[in-house]
Amino acid sequence: MTQTPDAAAAPTLRRELGRWDLTAIGINQVIGGAVFAQPAVLAAHAGAWSPWMVAAIGLASMLIALSFAEVGSRFDRTGGPYLYTRAAFGRFAAFEVGWMLWFTRAASWAAVINVLATSLGYYWPALRAGGPRAFAITAIIVLIAAINIRGIRQSSIVVNVLTIGKIVPLVVFIAIGLFAIDPSRLAIDQPLTASGAAASALLLIFGFGGYEVVPVVAGEARDPRKGVPFALILTIAIVAAIMTLAQIVALGTLPDLASSSTPLVSAAAVFMGAGGAALIVFGATASASGNNMGQALSGPRNLYALAENGDLPAFFGRVHPRFRTPVTAVLFTAAVSLVLALSGRYAALATVSAISRLVVYLFTCASTIRLRHPRFAGRVPPPLFMVPLGPTVPALAIVVALTILAGATPQQLRAGAIALAAGAALYAIARFSSTTRRMDAAPEVL
Repeated sequence: MTQTPDAAAAPTLRRELGRWDLTAIGINQVIGGAVFAQPAVLAAHAGAWSPWMVAAIGLASMLIALSFAEVGSRFDRTGGPYLYTRAAFGRFAAFEVGWMLWFTRAASWAAVINVLATSLGYYWPALRAGGPRAFAITAIIVLIAAINIRGIRQSSIVVNVLTIGKIVPLVVFIAIGLFAIDPSRLAIDQPLTASGAAASALLLIFGFGGYEVVPVVAGEARDPRKGVPFALILTIAIVAAIMTLAQIVALGTLPDLASSSTPLVSAAAVFMGAGGAALIVFGATASASGNNMGQALSGPRNLYALAENGDLPAFFGRVHPRFRTPVTAVLFTAAVSLVLALSGRYAALATVSAISRLVVYLFTCASTIRLRHPRFAGRVPPPLFMVPLGPTVPALAIVVALTILAGATPQQLRAGAIALAAGAALYAIARFSSTTRRMDAAPEVL
């Protein structure tokens, strides 16, 4: 079939990400700023049981990640859960998933950029408020957007460096701290309460979240059908090990861990002194910076996927002719995040992320089961990675997601319902507009 000049000249995304790049993206998104404060909250809820809770929720997260891995091994394009849902359940459900993924990435970017500005304000107090803070937030978002436009390889290098920047301090903290533990602090002397277990589980399942962005960038990976499953499984395995060991060290070295506002920094100061505390502060700053890059990398790809599949105007799917990146989606996402960051509305919008993640988990796990049906043979490629035990693993993953949903707060449920309703309205507008364009373009029948 002969291509038209326009089709032949249309730029496409560049496939430059390897499996370790995808793994770095996953680890970077899961290990955010929360891991540096989370040990205290977990200790308050679960005490000496907290390391066991981390390990247990890591296992539950692996069930979900395995479902992602199987369905992700069927696809090689940009979009991740949006594509899976579209293949299994149709356009409307897929639009809601894609919309929620993009919206929460934009809101999360705004939230994390404010955390980063606050961290920088510790060293430069002028950045804590007013014009200097607004200038710093704007400059950082513009810089990150520019890196993302410049190329996926450049973005990946920055993510890789920042991921190493956050992992190394945590590994040093664990390696030295394991020899400084007071075993008596780890002794379990009372049963775990149901309320403590529920609160810890809800906190941790979102603490382990973020790996769902890995398949979103599949369209820029060299071998996504093999690389995405590899990265998803390794991400959860590495993060679970780091978070569990960090909880053990913090619990075993810091008296009154539950009351600390800076648990890892304070624990590091106990057995490594001021230099150790500074190392953890550096890791937290690198973590916030890396999370910003991750939001900016994955968010626009969700918007691009919607446009690429005709669920948004093609304008949003424009690829830069030289850099081969989704330039319009990057600029639009950066602009929305900047407005949210400067307006301060990100805090209220960030509650949507709780329900968004559950929507993504539920539809992806359900897609894993549905796409196994013989009716889809020939319509989607067969998986290169197959989860064993039939539907057991994805079914258990769905139970995990529904259990989390049952523990969501009324505020989270309300925010999620509003976001889903907004997505439905946008879908209706997009469908009406496309229908109108087709009618206007049709020749008049006499």
